[in-house]
Amino acid sequence: MADKEATVYVIDLGLSMGDCHNGRAESNLDWGMRYVWDKITTTVAASRKTWTVGVIGVRTDETNNPLQEQVGEGYENISVLRGLGPMNLNEMRSLQALINPSSTQAGDSISAIVIAIEMIENFTKKLKYKRQIVLVTDGEGCVDPDDLDEISSKIKGCGIELVVLGIDFDDAEFGFKEEDKSSQKKANEGLLKDLVDKCDGLYGTMAEAIDELEIPRIKTVRPYKTYDGPLTLGNPAKHEDAMSISVERYFKTHKATIPPASRVVMKTEPSPSQAPEGGEMEGVEPTPTFAAVKNARTYKVNDPEAPGGKRDVEFESLAKGYEYGRTAVHISESEHNITRIETTKCFTILGFIPQQKYDPFLNMGETCVTVPQRFNDAAALKLSSLIHSLQELETYAVARIVTKDMKEPSLILLAPHIERDFECLYDVPLPFAEDVRNYQFPPLDKVVTVTGKTIVKDHRLLPDDELTEAMDDYVDVMDISHWAKDEDGNRNLEYAAVEDVFCPPLHRINQVVRHRAIYPDQPLPPVPAVLLKYSNPPEDLAAKAKSRLEDLIAEAKVKKVPPKAKGRPTKGHKTQPISGLDVDALLSRPENKHDTIDPENAIPGFKQMVEGAGNEPKIEDAAKQMGDIIRTLITDSFGDVKYDQALEDLGVLRDYMVKWEFPDLYNSFLRDLKTRLLSGELGGDRRDLWYQLKGARATLGLIDKNTPGPSTVTPEEAEEFFQK
Repeated sequence: MADKEATVYVIDLGLSMGDCHNGRAESNLDWGMRYVWDKITTTVAASRKTWTVGVIGVRTDETNNPLQEQVGEGYENISVLRGLGPMNLNEMRSLQALINPSSTQAGDSISAIVIAIEMIENFTKKLKYKRQIVLVTDGEGCVDPDDLDEISSKIKGCGIELVVLGIDFDDAEFGFKEEDKSSQKKANEGLLKDLVDKCDGLYGTMAEAIDELEIPRIKTVRPYKTYDGPLTLGNPAKHEDAMSISVERYFKTHKATIPPASRVVMKTEPSPSQAPEGGEMEGVEPTPTFAAVKNARTYKVNDPEAPGGKRDVEFESLAKGYEYGRTAVHISESEHNITRIETTKCFTILGFIPQQKYDPFLNMGETCVTVPQRFNDAAALKLSSLIHSLQELETYAVARIVTKDMKEPSLILLAPHIERDFECLYDVPLPFAEDVRNYQFPPLDKVVTVTGKTIVKDHRLLPDDELTEAMDDYVDVMDISHWAKDEDGNRNLEYAAVEDVFCPPLHRINQVVRHRAIYPDQPLPPVPAVLLKYSNPPEDLAAKAKSRLEDLIAEAKVKKVPPKAKGRPTKGHKTQPISGLDVDALLSRPENKHDTIDPENAIPGFKQMVEGAGNEPKIEDAAKQMGDIIRTLITDSFGDVKYDQALEDLGVLRDYMVKWEFPDLYNSFLRDLKTRLLSGELGGDRRDLWYQLKGARATLGLIDKNTPGPSTVTPEEAEEFFQK
């Protein structure tokens, strides 16, 4: 059953709450309501009917409470602004209009607490509730010290938590003390603190409460059971000595989802013919400015005889089809059920592997925890034996699990975990063969030459001993495992512990939504510092490691790469390389000059020939040769084997024709290529390559006037080129 909460906020609305103190630009009331509104918006966002809120105003101009009507005196200038109950956004906006400083100083905060006790007691009765009263006051009003013992006993007897937050109240632990405090406020602080101490409540200054608002609040999540049944080793139905343990499995880690945004529309006054039938959408709260959007989906098929060439079809008439190449294969619903693997609910161990032979990168997803069935001592003893056996043998178990009948099976790895008062099995999903990506990368500790020779040192791509030592020193000095300070100022705590690192997008969106719900016309607040704390290394740690970093840069000979020059290269001017070598002189040697492009090394050869060309005919010749190579690749391609290489060459050809301002050469080639592709001249039907070109029209299409250069093709002509 969902948890139930009943919270009553007692707000001091006296005349003094409209003043500004301690250099603040906002009034005491507005400043204190920051905390109250944050708590109320959190309750509204949860949208739980069992989380109820009530609000009482003390030191109000009017008197509106049930005890004044019953008793007749002692409860003046106290108003119930909202009775206990669930709250939505519209009700919160209505409440905002009632929270304003009054023109009186009369009203007793202790009496308002008594009314709050009465409200909670009448609403919750003897049911299981989390009960709380929050008093926000500046302590300038009168406080009746009579009957504090009786009131505190009533609060404890009802199981109510009393929280008193004072505007500019003294707090030695927080380090705040107000100067020139009035004698009445000083006395009231003592009375309220005495009341809180007697009923074991919470007492603090508002400054501390507001500072803590920036710390994200982790949503309390109830345990979600993913499996409940036997954990087996062997088949208990066939073998008497098979193991069977009654267990329960829950999520241990589960990704917190970022709240999505729903589509709404600004409300306008509808005409009678546009009035919606049936009113607002079910489950969507109406607001004065927005209306929910209703989605409708239609399905159409091509039909030459229908108006417009398309005909609507009903959803029930649709069938499932699986993509097969460029077509679809139909499988009927009856056949679809047959093709599904029939599985039954089970959780069985398949075998065991040593811990050192398991690769951590095989973890496929979220972690779950397996514990013995509740109130089953025999299951707890059996599972404890299994856990201790795995721990002592340094072994993991591999298990197959099906959480429900007809669910897809999965393989998981079970790891033992033992604490002083808690034992369990943690599990992570394992990949199937299709899930593993095997990529080949060159080794980092050696270089293998084209002749097969292996080099392990004294090579420009391998670090020497000095560089390795410099990197080791830098890694050691950047260690954050013991960088955070404890209460005594000693660095022996972990920096960036998991419980201290919050998801910035999740909490930023929640913060912005709460702020906009309270203040729809104000600008958004800045990002809290706690969300950006771990965006960069600690400044003091970075300063400490600066010298090591400089040594590492010097040993690695790191040099700054100049920014890439924009625009067309200036003729006669070449960028000087970092190495200082005269590349032009090397390439201008007769043995390095080539008048033809090698098809096996087309892109580097084309670039070298264009950049070394001294006149336009040379560039035209290079473009012609590159075009011939692209046509040959397409013609000789078996299926689409060489399509990627041809498209890469085509992209380089286009980039260089743009760079050297010869768009007509590329455009004429692309028009010719289209004709040859669609006519089947390049090795048969190559229309699938043409479809790929259409998909990459932004990078491989005609060079139009939107591209810098002397092109004569308009953007409309470039788009029409792919339509015909």
